[in-house]
Amino acid sequence: MRKTFGYLALCLTVSAYAAEPFDDKFRQLDEVLPTPNTYRTASGAPGAAYWQQRADYTIRATLDESKRAISGSEQIRYHNNSPDTLSYLWVQLDQNIYKKDSDARKMLTQPSREAWAKGRTAEDGFKFEGMRSILAGIDFDGGFNIKAVTAGGQPLKYVINRTMMRIDLPTPLKPGQSYAFNIDWSYNINEQKVLGGRSGYEHFEEDKNDLFEIAQWFPRMAAYYDVMGWQHKQFLGSGEFTLEFGDYDVQLTVPSDHVVAATGELQNVGEVLTAAQRERFNKARTASAPVVIVTQEEAEKAEKSVSKASKTWHFKAANVRDFAWASSRKFIWDAQGYKKDGSNLMAMSYYPKEGNPLWGKYSTQAIIHTIEQYNKFSFGYPYPTAISVNGPVGGMEYPMISFNGPRPSKDKKTGELTWSQQTKYGLIGVIIHEVGHNYYPMIINSDERQWTWMDEGLNTFVQYLAEQAWEDNYPSRRGEPRNIVDYMRSQNQVPIMTNSESLLQFGNNAYAKPATGLNILRETILGRELFDHAFKEYARRWKFKRPTPADFFRTMEDASGTDLDWFWRGWFYTTDPVDISIDGISEYGVSTKDPEKEKAWKKAQKDAQPVSVSEQRNKDLPKRLDSHPELKDFYNDHDEFTVTNKDRNTYAEAVEKLEPWEKALLDQGKHLYLVDFSNLGGLVMPLILEIELKSGKKYVERIPAEVWRYSPRKITKLIVTDEPMVSLTQDPYWETADIDTSNNSWPRKVTQSRVELFKTERDRNNLMRDFNTPLKTKDGKDGKDSKEAASE
Repeated sequence: MRKTFGYLALCLTVSAYAAEPFDDKFRQLDEVLPTPNTYRTASGAPGAAYWQQRADYTIRATLDESKRAISGSEQIRYHNNSPDTLSYLWVQLDQNIYKKDSDARKMLTQPSREAWAKGRTAEDGFKFEGMRSILAGIDFDGGFNIKAVTAGGQPLKYVINRTMMRIDLPTPLKPGQSYAFNIDWSYNINEQKVLGGRSGYEHFEEDKNDLFEIAQWFPRMAAYYDVMGWQHKQFLGSGEFTLEFGDYDVQLTVPSDHVVAATGELQNVGEVLTAAQRERFNKARTASAPVVIVTQEEAEKAEKSVSKASKTWHFKAANVRDFAWASSRKFIWDAQGYKKDGSNLMAMSYYPKEGNPLWGKYSTQAIIHTIEQYNKFSFGYPYPTAISVNGPVGGMEYPMISFNGPRPSKDKKTGELTWSQQTKYGLIGVIIHEVGHNYYPMIINSDERQWTWMDEGLNTFVQYLAEQAWEDNYPSRRGEPRNIVDYMRSQNQVPIMTNSESLLQFGNNAYAKPATGLNILRETILGRELFDHAFKEYARRWKFKRPTPADFFRTMEDASGTDLDWFWRGWFYTTDPVDISIDGISEYGVSTKDPEKEKAWKKAQKDAQPVSVSEQRNKDLPKRLDSHPELKDFYNDHDEFTVTNKDRNTYAEAVEKLEPWEKALLDQGKHLYLVDFSNLGGLVMPLILEIELKSGKKYVERIPAEVWRYSPRKITKLIVTDEPMVSLTQDPYWETADIDTSNNSWPRKVTQSRVELFKTERDRNNLMRDFNTPLKTKDGKDGKDSKEAASE
């Protein structure tokens, strides 16, 4: 049935379904976000009264390699820049997570008894490594030993609450004042591959040496800021760190044959490096490729003997929020200078021989690539060094230094070093990710203890951009919408806006989903120009400051000029997936009112109808009219499709009354299609429609997400084409993470897969047969059966 254009005008936007409860997907986030104030504005920028605390550190520490322990003393000068008077200070004691009675250890759970009874533990229960970690944790004497807390030589009262320590001040610390105090401490270093964690030592049995990656190694000031007050949530392992910026003066005493990598700049190059190594170091500053400072030959020579003497490495770092280091006699060290776009630094890599040849080829190159790419989307890297260290930690970041794990594999028989494609790109990707963390959150200093996604998600997004600039078809794990579809389908989810310690499916939730969302925001919703400007403005505004989620959301809207509350609400505050379905299509034409055309069209429609079975079989019946032609009359030659003079006169009269623009509208000959869409997933998204015409021409129409504003579950859109449309596809490039693409096309497309054929295995669980199977000897030959073996 044809409709007139005037009627169709009523159907141009949406079809409302009044019977369904209305869920406004575009309501503002005002009831969720904190109220703007003089500290944080409604635009997402720091306010006129914005403030943050500061803590400067002077640390002297010694590594006891034989005991695998660290002892140290530090002075902290804490600056109270807040408008509040503080009567006590909170200090983080992260090493206390390794105490036998720590919350993290006591909270460990296992698969249910039902799972054990069903035999699941054989597949996803205890592995050797897991059992070893639990048993070793029971025996390991971990955690800080606080020897003294003093100020001006006088002891200070303190109370340790698991991974936090409260220091009571003799007199309240008023706004604008600073206070210096000292802490003496020691602790035993955990074996990272046994107890896990973000730092520790790795033992190399072949040459009897250790490699130390040291982090969270000294008592550090907890953050105090306008939104949270003291951020003293206990460290349970997932929520990372929230720290204050400050200057560090650190002296590290280690065995004299060790090489040390650390946050900051080395102050005593002449005391710790040989003349040849100093010459190589200076050459590296202006080199166009990495220069090896400590060679593999020198490292292998150092491995063969253990020095009893010691050496002190002195580092200084300005305006950083943390300090980490690594030490080993096994280290090869290469470096290359980078000076561009406001950055002037030394990119440096430290790795044992077990990391070569991969590390010598890729590590420092990946550091420089990271700086180049991240600078484009944020600001010029401001620090003098950027370091990648190979050790037991798979991937972890600290200011100017990161710990990264991938290495080649050594064949046990031939000794040959090989690596998989996954290892190669895993190495490049983890270095990009961990070095990239210098921007998020080491400089854009978000609260990781509260919101993991603000550092991991944002950083994973820029990591994806940097990986794609490495080479064509770089196999990025996260960022592409199609890669997160399985997670978006899953049931065991929590919203991105969930506290760090309560996240489920940690990697997908805090890394992949926010990174993918930002990619969709950049490519599909805002476009690259608007997004990149807003994202860079966020980095500029919050460089060396502490943003919250509201500051990010508001800045992205403010700088892009786009209301994105619907996107934040759906992608960050719910677990709704994207599933938009094309339910049906009806074709309409605009009536020309010309009887010659319109009656011909109606006749063609009737002729196109199926011929009934009865009609088909009646064709061969003898007809009376054929034998008596005199029975024919007017109606045997004419029917309802015959154009009469009355029809022609009516048409002429109607056309004469039309305005010129109305006549032109009748003559356009457009094809009109009413398309019904359903939002089955709940998360609104733009419509990306690929239209294919009869001539073979294809084009894409993009319709903003606001199309769902009046009816978030079902809408009807009018599509107008110049020629007949033969197919329609929603989201043809898989850019919205739609969880069911089978309903995205009209006509529906056939889904292709494979059926695997298996040979039936009878009597699989035959205990008698298995019992009598001969026991294999070490040389692979058959030996005794089970009865004989048991008797021995």
